[in-house]
Amino acid sequence: MKDPEANAVVSKSFAFAIRCVRLRKYLINEKSEYEMSKQLLRCGTSIGANVKEALRGQSRPDFGAKMNISLKEASESEYWIELLQATEYITEEQGEDLLKDCRELIKLLTSIVKTTFTKDDE
Repeated sequence: MKDPEANAVVSKSFAFAIRCVRLRKYLINEKSEYEMSKQLLRCGTSIGANVKEALRGQSRPDFGAKMNISLKEASESEYWIELLQATEYITEEQGEDLLKDCRELIKLLTSIVKTTFTKDDE
């Protein structure tokens, strides 16, 4: 593995993806909400997919670029969760729990991206 934090980000991004899939099912079945949940599903599952791809990167810049894409997808996920919360498709409590996990991923990915690109500059 290219980064000691990668193990944590792999497991946390996979767990977050599972939560996004389950939330999509809930929103379709219980709330008849399709569009926002589709957007969250797309970006929420993309985080882990890009992390896994980064671990097979051909170079440090490739690794950093894929991790940066994961970071962008996590930021987009945060937006969709906040919007689902604000429009009352999910409760404040449900939203805060998801946001906690999402923001933890954002912090991890930010650290990995900064470290990766700082080392490139040295």
